[in-house]
Amino acid sequence: MSASVWDPGQYLHHAEHRARPFLDLLARVGELPGAPRPRIADLGCGPGNVTLLLADRWPGGRITGYDNSPQMLERARAQATATLDFAEADAVEWVPSEPYGLIVSNALLQWVPGHADRFPAWLDGLAPGGTLAFQVPGNFTAPSHVLLRELAESRRWRDRLAGLLRHDGAVLEPAAYYDRLTGAGCAAVDVWETTYLQILHGEDAVLDWTRGTSLRPVLAALADDPEARDAFLTAYRDLLRTAYPEGPHGTVFPFRRIFAVARKGEG
Repeated sequence: MSASVWDPGQYLHHAEHRARPFLDLLARVGELPGAPRPRIADLGCGPGNVTLLLADRWPGGRITGYDNSPQMLERARAQATATLDFAEADAVEWVPSEPYGLIVSNALLQWVPGHADRFPAWLDGLAPGGTLAFQVPGNFTAPSHVLLRELAESRRWRDRLAGLLRHDGAVLEPAAYYDRLTGAGCAAVDVWETTYLQILHGEDAVLDWTRGTSLRPVLAALADDPEARDAFLTAYRDLLRTAYPEGPHGTVFPFRRIFAVARKGEG
């Protein structure tokens, strides 16, 4: 999980679209051990907006949101309660220190190289009958990402930006997640994918979306050179306008997501 600067306000510009896959993920999570007061970990909690959805689903649960971004945690901690807290942790190294009924992650693991190798440790940290659930973007071959990588690797930008951005290898295909989770000994595994036709509103809405996530490494790399940053954003904006033309009802932005819900055996 990248520790570079996150902007919670920018990320939350599209909060409803970002939260929808999490709700769809939670809809497939069944009864948890320890109910009605299950122990829950939210890996990559960000500004805490989706962690609150966990508290709505399991109002008696003891929930901790983990993130390694000070900016995100500052926003999240403003929403803490007696049963909902937030702590600094990096998913690259995090190991459960107590049995959890649910370990859940929303749009985090694409930032964690080799994240599937972490599954055995996280599954070991589940109570018997506990669940590991996550969703990741599966759109690394979409124009928004391909155009961004091509621009960063072009003659003008390659010296500063080549190799900085994630490729489609950042996540596995659904069948590969199924194999890794069943191979780790899960009693039941449910993996699926959905492509949301998100309707974004406002001028250059897709550019605004990417500012909150995939554009972050570029913005960080060019932060000390505003002129270069603005030139890159203008070039990328023009490419996005062609790839995602604004229509009479907004800009259609197809977004593929990959989901997995894996339950640990009772034994």
